[in-house]
Amino acid sequence: MSMRPTITDVAKAAGVSPATVSKAVNGRYGVAADTVERVLRVVAELGYESSLVASSMRSRRTGVIGVLVADFEPFSAEIMKGVGRALRDTHYDLLAYSGSRQPNGEGWERRSLSRLSGTLIDGVIMVTPTVLGVTAEVPIVAVDPHTGRADLPTVESDSFTGAREATRYLIELGHRRIGFIAGRPDLRSSILRDAGYRRALSNAGIAYDPALVRVGMYHPETVREQARLLLESADRPTAVFAANDLSALAVIEVAARLGIAVPRDLSVVGFDDIPDATQGSLALTTVRQPMQALGATATGLLVALMNGETPEYTHIGLATRLIVRETTAPPR
Repeated sequence: MSMRPTITDVAKAAGVSPATVSKAVNGRYGVAADTVERVLRVVAELGYESSLVASSMRSRRTGVIGVLVADFEPFSAEIMKGVGRALRDTHYDLLAYSGSRQPNGEGWERRSLSRLSGTLIDGVIMVTPTVLGVTAEVPIVAVDPHTGRADLPTVESDSFTGAREATRYLIELGHRRIGFIAGRPDLRSSILRDAGYRRALSNAGIAYDPALVRVGMYHPETVREQARLLLESADRPTAVFAANDLSALAVIEVAARLGIAVPRDLSVVGFDDIPDATQGSLALTTVRQPMQALGATATGLLVALMNGETPEYTHIGLATRLIVRETTAPPR
């Protein structure tokens, strides 16, 4: 019979010290994210979780809340700031984990949860998940959830109203040909932003034109290509509403390459209000969603579930607000 793997075995396989293994598996600070991921991968491969279970039988708690993200990009970073803020006065530590670095990122949550739940974390917040049907030994809350039937507790912003108000503002400026760079079609927020865009057009008596809509998937290169096709068209839009700020900033970048001046020749509106929205040569007009509040609200909901409580609401929506800055103007 093979011997149970030890912390020294994990450290040797991961190329780190036993102290680093201990910090990584217990979600302590001071370990780089890629090192944590490498250690946890070795933990799963060697079956070291069984040792962790044996060592934590006394408390049955790890004192760690996990935040699973597809990537460490601005939106998820703001969510994690909110989680950290909400945990400041608790006994819980935060473990941020990115598990989608695979050729096909879909379903990364299942892989991550199988590695982490039950032994390394007491509860988990999933940010922009790619699937709904996930189960774990610990409570789960989804932020910006997947489309479809929401069996998991969820926290999200009012994407429909935000998109409707952004598009209505462009219409009030005098724009009639308004393009839309859509996001991931598997996210409920993306579908609602598309619906809000269409509703504003309909309310203004403007016919929906599918030629003005491009799907960027929130992938920078895809957005740039779709923006180029949109802006090079014979009857290009005079304004573009993008489903997130990174997409809006990519549209502005492409416009500059094509010699299209923002906002003189093209108005651009984003969604999120990430820090990058105000750090360029032009401050971005955008729909602000309370990203840190999303993280804090999800944390409060998760902690209640972990404590065995029954929250009054398990599907929570937060308001958005249009922030007018420098990338919008009436059409010429």
